[in-house]
Amino acid sequence: MRKQLLAATLCLAATATGCGATVESSRDAKSSSSVTLTNCGRRVTYDKVPERVVTNDVGITELMFALGLEDRMAGFAMPDEKGDLRGVPWKDGYEKTTWLSKDQLTKENVLDARADLVFAGWNYGFREDGGFTPDALEKLGIPSYILTESCHNGRSKSSRGIMPPLDALYADLTNLGRLFGVEKRAAALIADFKRQIAQVRAEAPQGADRPSVFLYDSGRDAPFTSGRYAAPEQIITEAGGVNVMHDLADSWATVGWETVVQRDPEVIVICDYGDVSAEQKKEFLLSYAPLRNVSAVKHRRIVSLDYADLVESPRNPSAIARLGDYLRTVPAGR
Repeated sequence: MRKQLLAATLCLAATATGCGATVESSRDAKSSSSVTLTNCGRRVTYDKVPERVVTNDVGITELMFALGLEDRMAGFAMPDEKGDLRGVPWKDGYEKTTWLSKDQLTKENVLDARADLVFAGWNYGFREDGGFTPDALEKLGIPSYILTESCHNGRSKSSRGIMPPLDALYADLTNLGRLFGVEKRAAALIADFKRQIAQVRAEAPQGADRPSVFLYDSGRDAPFTSGRYAAPEQIITEAGGVNVMHDLADSWATVGWETVVQRDPEVIVICDYGDVSAEQKKEFLLSYAPLRNVSAVKHRRIVSLDYADLVESPRNPSAIARLGDYLRTVPAGR
């Protein structure tokens, strides 16, 4: 989906396909040994290694590809508005795997693909309306794995997030590594991600020099943004900024423009996806009268990252590095 990834990320994330790495074979799919994992706070036992996994959305799909598990996939669902897939490190995975739907997964997709595992998330495929839930799939004899970033946290029926976003990423990579018998590959990927992020952190602004940042996803009447449990929270903080919506105990949610004005972010990050382009979103922010005195708008400090950078995915570390490069250009004292 996008072309601006760090070379180191490309190499490590594509462990299964080259860069001089030793390929680790996944566990024999005929193995009868079960694996018990903790997923969204629940202990879940999988009786066998899945051979026909179906995934929903780009970040989830690329977690499988980054671990070299495209041979365990029966297909994926993903809108075609999520970017150009030709430039990503895992483009071979896309070429080897069937694109089942350009909408969200359905029971029909799953059954037609003869799936033996559905890897999705709440609001990333799983949804109560329409009845596409892990419980509904279990009744069909199909197990599920829920993206950790999307786990319901009990604060409301819809609020999501149970741990810091990067911890969620590492938890899912670790769990997938165990489930598919590629623990070493998962551990190497996590170690490299942590190394990349530590390097950015070491160069990032400190203390009062850290600029305040607002994540703008979409919405004109009211903005859709990121709270402290979605990936942008740590993408912003590790890059050297402060998420102005850190106190929002949710992953993704709608707030009021008056809150944005009151918190006066010094930088706005646009989530680039959908029918409205990043440039159109930027034009709206710059022309929207209530925002005219917001620091980021006055100084035109607006930068965009791709959707796949800003949901839980193996692109998160490179997004941190690129945002870190930008935040270091914001003058102290602003």
